[in-house]
Amino acid sequence: MTETVLSETPAEGVRQITMNRPDRRNALDRATYQGLIDALAAADADASIRAVVLTGAGGCFTSGNDIKDFAAAAATGVGAEIAIDFLTAISTAKKPIVAAAEGFAVGIGTTMLLHCDLAFAGRGASFRMPFVSLGLCPEGGSSYLLPLIAGSKRAAELLMLGELFGPEVAQDAGLINDVTEEGGALAAALDKAKALAALPPQSVALTKALLKRGSAAAVAETIGTEARHFGERLKSAEAQAAFMAFLTKR
Repeated sequence: MTETVLSETPAEGVRQITMNRPDRRNALDRATYQGLIDALAAADADASIRAVVLTGAGGCFTSGNDIKDFAAAAATGVGAEIAIDFLTAISTAKKPIVAAAEGFAVGIGTTMLLHCDLAFAGRGASFRMPFVSLGLCPEGGSSYLLPLIAGSKRAAELLMLGELFGPEVAQDAGLINDVTEEGGALAAALDKAKALAALPPQSVALTKALLKRGSAAAVAETIGTEARHFGERLKSAEAQAAFMAFLTKR
């Protein structure tokens, strides 16, 4: 694991994976993506682990992709594929994943919730999928999964306008199971993970596989299609202008 991804076992059968760049609101750079991929693979390979909790350090889930990495990938054409590797890893993970979101869950920080089996958010959490405003397009299978769970009108609102929304809207859209008191998301996620870990593991794994069976091929195809368009958009004048405006503002 990298120091930007922490992996621990807070309870028997439960692996907690924490995105750990609190000074950058846990923005995901290439090292962090690789750490997440490795942590998910290790949890899947460990027979003693029955459920995974995914969270962020410092009261923040993740502010999404590191814009500096984005800008570099756009300029060099190298590095953007690691995010797709992570999305493939989380969408095909065998063990149940329970997310705990506090603070910001932006971009891929929102879309990765579509691949978690359960998710909880504190009352102060903020969600946003700002792909269009960055000159980009949806990613993570969100153009398929979000209309499926939230309906086409709500999906268009959240993906096309890209506005900030709170945990109540996230729950209504099917992104999270429940809203906790601020700071309570991790405790709720750990409680559910412990409950899952206490159940017959093969039955849990089979149930997860059956739940995903109907959409697995479509999700994989959509992630690939979105990734091709996303890569093209990264090089676009619109995206370059948006990145420059963001970096200059900082």
